[in-house]
Amino acid sequence: MKQEEDPLDAVVRLRIRGLRQAKGWSLDALAARCYLSPSTLSRIETGGRRIALDQLVPIAKALGTTLDQLVEPLEDEDVVIRPAPADSPGLTTWILSNEDSLHGVTVAKMRITEERASAHPEGGVHPGREWFTVLSGTARLRLGERTMLVRTGQAAQFSTMVPHAVHAHEGTVEILSIFDHDGERAHLHAG
Repeated sequence: MKQEEDPLDAVVRLRIRGLRQAKGWSLDALAARCYLSPSTLSRIETGGRRIALDQLVPIAKALGTTLDQLVEPLEDEDVVIRPAPADSPGLTTWILSNEDSLHGVTVAKMRITEERASAHPEGGVHPGREWFTVLSGTARLRLGERTMLVRTGQAAQFSTMVPHAVHAHEGTVEILSIFDHDGERAHLHAG
């Protein structure tokens, strides 16, 4: 008989099955790795058995995930991000990730105009690495003494311990950038 369950239980069951299938494992293969019987595991996946914490820990470990990730609640507000533009001279920024984003990185879309070069001509330095891809236009990337053009569809990745600046080249450029904590503070929350 199928148990009456809350929505989180259903999500956990789907995650277990999905992770197992993604690894190409049968019920028998996963059951052997987490020391449960295949029939118990089958009933857990289908809702025929209540999920017990002492079963979830070895299942999560066998699937190469954590208990926290396996039972993480599914919330609609985490799915759709509605960024608000933040403007400064020559730069409009939209934060495209949540505050508690994966691995502590921030994703931002940036529209840079030629005005940015005169408003912020100097390059900054901070710990970490930076990555961006050009969505439209051409970016002029200054790394120390070198200047490179990064065109639509191209990407750049570099150490941020080198003085660096990204400006528009001959018009407006739009980029998608990924920052670690230090990069976010230096580029998105400076001043």
